[in-house]
Amino acid sequence: SGRLGVLDASECPPTFCSDPAQVVGIIAGGDGALRRSSEGREDEWEGIAPEFERLALGARDCFLGIAAGGTTPYALGGVELAKKRGAATGFLTCAPSAQPRMCDHLIVLETGAEILTGSTRLKAGTATKIALNAITTAMFVRLGKTHGHLMVDLAATNDKLVDRALRIYREFFPGDSRESAHAQLLAAGGMLKVALVMRARGVDRTQAELLLAANGGELRRVI
Repeated sequence: SGRLGVLDASECPPTFCSDPAQVVGIIAGGDGALRRSSEGREDEWEGIAPEFERLALGARDCFLGIAAGGTTPYALGGVELAKKRGAATGFLTCAPSAQPRMCDHLIVLETGAEILTGSTRLKAGTATKIALNAITTAMFVRLGKTHGHLMVDLAATNDKLVDRALRIYREFFPGDSRESAHAQLLAAGGMLKVALVMRARGVDRTQAELLLAANGGELRRVI
C-alpha cells in the first residue's frame, strides 16, 4: 500500500507539471522500504509523526491513509495524528471495516479474497492503484491542469514530451505548422499552457504567465 502511494505521488509532477511537494507519498520505513520491505515499521502507531513534522502538515492539507487489509497501525495512526494537526483525513482499504477514529472519508474497495491467500499485491493492489489514479487525476482536473481530455499543463523536457506538446498545440490551432508550433513552444520555455496563451492572446511569455496566474492557472478562463 505504501509503495503504491509513493508511486502515484511520484507520477503527478511529470503528468500534471505539479509541485513535487503538492502530493507526497510516505511509506513506513522511508524510501529504503521501496526496495526492501520494512514490515516491522508498519506496526508503529506514531511512526509517521516525524514525516508530519518535516512536512509541517496542517489545516490546509489532506492525509489519505492506505492499508489494503484495513489494520495497519502506521496508516491508522497517521489518520489520527493528521486529524489532530487539523488536516482533512481519509482512509482507503480493500477490506470491509468500520470507519477509523478521526477519519473524515472512508473508501472501501471490496476486492474479496485473493487468489493467493493474503497476497494483497494482487487484486487489492491493482484496485488500489486504480483508485489512487482516480483521486489524483480528479483533483488535478479540478485544479485546471487539463483542458477537456488534453494534458495542457505539460513541460516539454524531452523529445517524447516535445512531440506530445506539439500534437496537443495543433489540436487547438490546426492551421499552424509543426515548425511554428515548435517555435512558440520554445518561446514559452517549453511550457505548453504558456505557449497556448501566447498564441491565443497574442502576448509574450511574461504576459501569458501573468494571465494564467490571475486566473488560477485555468486555461479555459484565459483563452
